[in-house]
Amino acid sequence: MLRHARLLPLMLIAALSLAPAQRLATAAPAARQQQPTALIPRALLFGNPERANPQLSADGTLLAYLAPDSRGVLQVWVRTIGAADDRMVTADDKRGIRSYFWSFSGTQLIYLQDKDGDESFHFYVVDIAGGAARDLTPYPQVQAQLIARNPNYPDTLLVGLNITDRRKHDVYRLDLTTGELTLVAENPGNIVGGLADAQFQLRAALAANPDGSRDLLVRSAEDQPWAPLVHWGAEDAGSGPIAFSQDGNTLYLASSLGANAQRLVALDLTTGAETVIAADPQYDLGGVLLEPRTRALQAVAFYRDRLEWQPLDPTVAADFAVLAQVQRGDFGIASRDFADRTWLVTYVTDDGPTMVYVYDRATRTATLLFSIRPALEALPLAQMQPVAFPARDGLQLHGYLTTPVGVPATNLPAVLLVHGGPWVRDSWGFNPEVQWLANRGYAVLQVNFRGSTGYGKDFVNAGDREWGAKMEDDLVDGVRWLVQSGVADPARVGIFGGSYGGYAVLAGLVFAPEVFAVGVEQYGISDLVTLRRHDPPEWTPIKPLLDRRVGNPDTDTEFLNSRSPINFVDRIQAPLLVGQGANDVRVPIAQSDMMVDALRAAAKPVEYVVYADEGHGFARPPNRLHFYSLAEEFLARYLGGRAEPTGEIPGHAGELR
Repeated sequence: MLRHARLLPLMLIAALSLAPAQRLATAAPAARQQQPTALIPRALLFGNPERANPQLSADGTLLAYLAPDSRGVLQVWVRTIGAADDRMVTADDKRGIRSYFWSFSGTQLIYLQDKDGDESFHFYVVDIAGGAARDLTPYPQVQAQLIARNPNYPDTLLVGLNITDRRKHDVYRLDLTTGELTLVAENPGNIVGGLADAQFQLRAALAANPDGSRDLLVRSAEDQPWAPLVHWGAEDAGSGPIAFSQDGNTLYLASSLGANAQRLVALDLTTGAETVIAADPQYDLGGVLLEPRTRALQAVAFYRDRLEWQPLDPTVAADFAVLAQVQRGDFGIASRDFADRTWLVTYVTDDGPTMVYVYDRATRTATLLFSIRPALEALPLAQMQPVAFPARDGLQLHGYLTTPVGVPATNLPAVLLVHGGPWVRDSWGFNPEVQWLANRGYAVLQVNFRGSTGYGKDFVNAGDREWGAKMEDDLVDGVRWLVQSGVADPARVGIFGGSYGGYAVLAGLVFAPEVFAVGVEQYGISDLVTLRRHDPPEWTPIKPLLDRRVGNPDTDTEFLNSRSPINFVDRIQAPLLVGQGANDVRVPIAQSDMMVDALRAAAKPVEYVVYADEGHGFARPPNRLHFYSLAEEFLARYLGGRAEPTGEIPGHAGELR
């Protein structure tokens, strides 16, 4: 089943806002000192973390985390809590492990890995006592997805695999010992998500319809037929199931049905009655915390300027009150043992690395475990300021402004940093791209333009069929607001982004050429018609929704051509840097090839680099460091910011074309 369903995990990494962030109306943050700070080496921002993604075993005796090996490749390491017996348990050869989890037995770790960014992820299992990893899903061009795991079945996973047809993921039980697969549910072709109950029975599914709407299907047991229970129109497409209660009689939903924003709703499966548990009129549900043994609701969150939790359990409220005093920043529960006695708590700040603490709930004491990037702790990083301003049609927009430390925030060169998706949002917290740009002397503006998630369905749906139009207008309006506030020099504004953000870079240079002096894009979309005609096969069930959001490549050809930058190359005035992964299945390399060829044919300034071992995103640190070194020099050349000398970057796979 596809990952695109809005299914929230039981233990969600989230953050608790300590206080509402102040909005910036027209003035920039005051300078904290009066001279530029030293250049922060790119390697400290874009290289590997020292340690990251910590996870406790179910019994709370073992800690796993990611850390680089001697070659700089991220591996999974394990240590005994309270000891210093750290040992590496995986041996990935090149790409580095980014996603893993414990088996409930506590003797095995499972991780996901693809090949050079092709997104055909396989499950691998490794025994922590030693031995080579085993590929549990050794099927060529098959994508594995985790559906569920259960402490009462420690040697089994529910997984989605598109073995029989790449366009759909059937659900199987996977034996971690033998690798044996047992079919649980065959996907008729339109299922985009599934959910198991506390008894490890697949009992809920999310079905996509040809008009972009979705149906919640539920059954009483795996040998019983599916029945539709809730219908969400296309305008409520972000809604979906979260979890079953322990007794299986209640299903918790994130639903915007009958409201603008997604609310936490309890659906009684016996009576069909719905009860709203938590809601905000403007902001979507941003997180749910469930007790791992009882599945009782403990807290919910809504992401406003920052993620703010609302405790539902008095005991958890007391824990949160203690944790709020440990250190500055937003905190969240990254992992915990099954007994819910020990938490790993992460603290996120905008101007420092994430800090990880071990929290003992019985004594209510927190002990520092480690810093994700300790080399950044003493460096003068910039603070991120939430901002709000109206778009030209009156729609209220939100975002974040970060300005360089040590210089007045007036008449600065600026970079509009555009998020991908586009159905995600920028948020508050440490961002290496933001810190890099601010340290080089740029004001950095991030705008959650219409179509971004988190601000209710009206805001998301306002972006439908607005690629290159009102979505781009919102970005331009952000730049004009920044100029009018006195922060940015209108002659020195650049635009930077990847994926949809890369499309926004191209669209900005085409549809607002007078605004931007330079563009830098990664794996950006140049031709919407060819992009949509080559959607990955795994996306087949969500194509109707993409037709609604973006446009149908067969019936809306003229419309999509009018929004495709490839057709307006003659309008581009600013120089452009393009980065692309050769194995990208979401935005194929042809998108960048076509754009670069057209620019060169029109004698427009463009530089192009392709990474042979990357897909949609640059996962390997040498490739990241290489691309950002090129981007840094490129921006400095045209905007006048500072630049660290490039130097040698061993191991990168970038080819200038």
